[in-house]
Amino acid sequence: MRSPSPQELRQGQGRSPAPGRHAGSAQCGSESGPPGPEAPRRAESDMRAVGGGGFFPRGRTRSADTVRLRKRKSALYSAAPGAGGERGPDLIGENIYLVLFTITLRVLNCFLVQTSFVPDEYWQSLEVAHHMVFNYGYLTWEWAEGLRGYSYPLLFATIYRVLQLLAKDDVQLLIWIPRLVQALLSALADVKLYSLVRHLENAETAKWVYLCQLCSWFTWYCCTRTLTNTMETVLTIFALFYYPMEGSKTKSSCKYLTLVTLAFIIRPTAVIPWIPLVLRHFWQEQKKADLVLYSYIPIGLVTLGISLIIDRIFFGEWILVQLKFLKFNVLRNLGTFYGSHPWHWYLTQGLPVILGTHLPFFIHGCIQAPKRYRIFLVVVVWTVLVYSTLSHKEFRFIYPVLPFCMVFCGYSLKQLKTWKKSAITFLLLSNLLPALYTGLIHQRGSLDVMMHMQQLCNNSSNQSWASVFVMMPCHSTPFYSHVHCPLPMRFLQCPPDLTGNESYIDEADIFYSNPLKWLNEEFYNGTLPTHLVFFSVLEQEISSFLALNGYEKTATVFHTHMPQGRIGSHIYVYTRRVK
Repeated sequence: MRSPSPQELRQGQGRSPAPGRHAGSAQCGSESGPPGPEAPRRAESDMRAVGGGGFFPRGRTRSADTVRLRKRKSALYSAAPGAGGERGPDLIGENIYLVLFTITLRVLNCFLVQTSFVPDEYWQSLEVAHHMVFNYGYLTWEWAEGLRGYSYPLLFATIYRVLQLLAKDDVQLLIWIPRLVQALLSALADVKLYSLVRHLENAETAKWVYLCQLCSWFTWYCCTRTLTNTMETVLTIFALFYYPMEGSKTKSSCKYLTLVTLAFIIRPTAVIPWIPLVLRHFWQEQKKADLVLYSYIPIGLVTLGISLIIDRIFFGEWILVQLKFLKFNVLRNLGTFYGSHPWHWYLTQGLPVILGTHLPFFIHGCIQAPKRYRIFLVVVVWTVLVYSTLSHKEFRFIYPVLPFCMVFCGYSLKQLKTWKKSAITFLLLSNLLPALYTGLIHQRGSLDVMMHMQQLCNNSSNQSWASVFVMMPCHSTPFYSHVHCPLPMRFLQCPPDLTGNESYIDEADIFYSNPLKWLNEEFYNGTLPTHLVFFSVLEQEISSFLALNGYEKTATVFHTHMPQGRIGSHIYVYTRRVK
């Protein structure tokens, strides 16, 4: 073998391939620093992995793909993430089959969740959107006080408006299309989480993180619901994809800060998980003044300005809902009106429950993961501790930290050797059961009973005489978004007292203190509703009122196997006999 001539060496120096880099700075745009020492190995691993063209990469291959890489020395760089390469057709920067599979799974997820979780999934989104478009419905006290913004309901109001213009505003479409849209957004977030880890590590690690994300029972339970917490989680994943992590090939201060600000507009507490991340970014940024002047200030002003304009249109006055929300829920801590929990609740119940059987893998992953992922652990700990200082606690409040936890769970699975198949089987089966039970059985009565209310709207003659009184804990069911006709309906009110009156008792509490007395006084000379809806635990106590006024049981709807307090196992519909 002859040695290259000096001329050939000089020509070769001009053709040396170099890894591509994104130019960028503290201003908006893609950013990338020099590749770390792991970058060549990760890139080579990814190229070996994606040669198969399937959902996931294969760890090792000695096929003809390897020969092609040897024949074309630049193939390693031309097949970099985002460039297509040997991976087959792409969609949003990932294998199209992976994307379509994820979307299909989340659509199935949507249809397999037929239960209610919390009132906000209807009363702070669909009910508001219905009122915005069809000009009738009910807005809760938060909207009268300006504690909620219209930015998130506007998404569903746009869908409703399109259906109205197409004369397709059927009640079933009003119920399911918003949930399908939320399912699509959650599916894209799942793919972005996979892409993030593939860029930071390799396709092998990303595969296990993706698996953990998909088989999480709590993600399955929440990700297709029209909750602000769900959209907050989706935007958090998208923002994390563009966050300037060490080794990331998708850095963009402009994009990640915009997404964080959008999450803040939708739910102001969304900023809590991002405080450590934004501070870390600011600390590591060399051009701090540029970051503030060209990223923080412009993005904050533009997105907040858009939010102000949207709320000005629908409230009819200038109002900063994010400030009011924080004052009410954080500074004044008035959320305790809806219940309080001990400070350790998130540590002893909240986080363990939403993690479920992922918990041991999360702990193992925290120990095994590289040091650069410590910031993710800081985010989880910080968020849990901050929310622990608030008296009112709910599982959904810490839902946005679940994707951070899945990174550690996936890294744990990757590190397992002998028990990997058993661990995967355990995770799948142990999450499948609670996912199906909570999605199909537990607390389904709140939605099923609305089908009986819809029947009252199918006949126009019914609307002229029918009326409904829901005698359940306030906001137990959806309202006009699940009926879609101006049927007279009423429910027990439970707004908190904002005047400081220590003796204040809301209507629902007064009713439940003596239901029979309340009903006799309320309807002494008033018009009785034609339909009463209430939990089974109330039936015996008001039986005399029902018999005296000619009510008969016309429907029994299953609700839960775990009744407690004011919530019964079934929901009854009583109809008054027409004389």
